Amino acid sequence: MIRVILPYHLQTLAQVHGEVSLDVAAPVTPRAILDALEARYPMLKGTIRDHVTHQRRPLLRFFACEEDWSHESPDIPLPEAIASGKEPFWIVGAIAGG
Repeated sequence: MIRVILPYHLQTLAQVHGEVSLDVAAPVTPRAILDALEARYPMLKGTIRDHVTHQRRPLLRFFACEEDWSHESPDIPLPEAIASGKEPFWIVGAIAGG
């Protein structure tokens, strides 16, 4: 079971509180997690990734084991701590401005 923590505005849209648990088949990758998340919560389609290109939205970041995975390949396997559910996969809203 994969644990995912969403930013508050996406929790509100998906009507969830706290973290989300998802079944994701191995290998556990950012793409696999996002595919499972969008399948379970279709209202999130297009909010995290572009509808057509599936590229990460500019003001969202992905964190695994306290490391920024936002610019890594979406098909790279995530650490075992994420795959085993020990640590959550974080989707974080970035802050822009001066």
